[in-house]
Amino acid sequence: MGYIIAVDPGTKKCGLAVINKHSVFEHSVLERQETLAQMDVWLKMYAVDAIVVGDGTGSRQFIAELTASYPAWGKLVHMVDERFSTEEARKRYFKEHPPRWLARLLPVTMLTPPCPVDDYVAVILAERYLENINKK
Repeated sequence: MGYIIAVDPGTKKCGLAVINKHSVFEHSVLERQETLAQMDVWLKMYAVDAIVVGDGTGSRQFIAELTASYPAWGKLVHMVDERFSTEEARKRYFKEHPPRWLARLLPVTMLTPPCPVDDYVAVILAERYLENINKK
């Protein structure tokens, strides 16, 4: 298995990540209209075997846009269950960026990250995809 591009599509912004089974290489949150261009850059940089898209809000429209703009990518697209990925992403954000001062005393579930975590959601979606492949 080579690289995976994962997308958490939203109506205004999308979380993107490039991972393989060993590491996360890149992740970012972009405006919706910038997403396909960034994916095109990554597809030229990495030997991508799959494009993983969360099955939540906006996913069908995003896949339609993706396949209309880049028909060859359609065969790489796989949808992944997105349930509870945002909560999981928030926890991962605070694991990588531990709270400081008095915020350390609060449970992570009560904290709000200072930035969008859609890119962390994309990483989680890619990991779920890899998990499902390994079960087969």
